[in-house]
Amino acid sequence: MHIEINTDRNIDGDVDLRQQVVEDVEVTLARFGEHLTRIEVHLSDVNGDKGGAADVRCVMEARPAGQGPLAATHQAATVTEAHRGAASKLSRLLDSRFSRLEARRGRETIRNPDPG
Repeated sequence: MHIEINTDRNIDGDVDLRQQVVEDVEVTLARFGEHLTRIEVHLSDVNGDKGGAADVRCVMEARPAGQGPLAATHQAATVTEAHRGAASKLSRLLDSRFSRLEARRGRETIRNPDPG
């Protein structure tokens, strides 16, 4: 799973931030790792230099192999809270999608039992 991190001009995307985001995303989405080709993380400061209570936004997009992308957004007061919140939401979305796919495969197996 490749993790790509993008920041706007108001967020310092230094090595420490990138390492923290990669580690958090890997831990949160580890169980889906074999199904994902890429994760894109977009961090931005909504208000720029003006400040604000919850002005850091993280949009996180997962690309499951052979399927359409899924995205989750979380807005918070800090970069850490924003990317962890987005990763948590994305984890729930992925869990839902893969659970539905497994249930569908199970129904197909029941409908079309193996004759052999």
